[in-house]
Amino acid sequence: MAYSTNNPAGKVVQEIINDLPGLVAVAVVDTTSGMSLASHTNSPNINPDTAAAYNTEVVKQKQKAMAALKLTGEVIEDILITLSNQIHLLKLTENNKFIYLVVNSRDTNLAIAREVLRSHAAALN
Repeated sequence: MAYSTNNPAGKVVQEIINDLPGLVAVAVVDTTSGMSLASHTNSPNINPDTAAAYNTEVVKQKQKAMAALKLTGEVIEDILITLSNQIHLLKLTENNKFIYLVVNSRDTNLAIAREVLRSHAAALN
């Protein structure tokens, strides 16, 4: 357990674990630095802190692409990456943070996962 519930990021991680107990991993990430502010994993194969750094680059590259396409007035709400057996979801917040969630696609409905992240993202703003 790489979080403390004494800060907003840790509280969000704990609340997401409570809502999705079968999740594979979760992290709250600072988009500017790529550092995980709080994280948890139920799998020895996934390090959410390492994934946070790489997924920060995904977010930054998408932001660059949007700027190049002159998509003014648009903001990224979330980024979905589907793998053979997993769903990776990045939910961006208004203050340069995002929640990174990994769930097993056989065990978790995408709509439920998105709603859980949406409901907890406001606590980071």
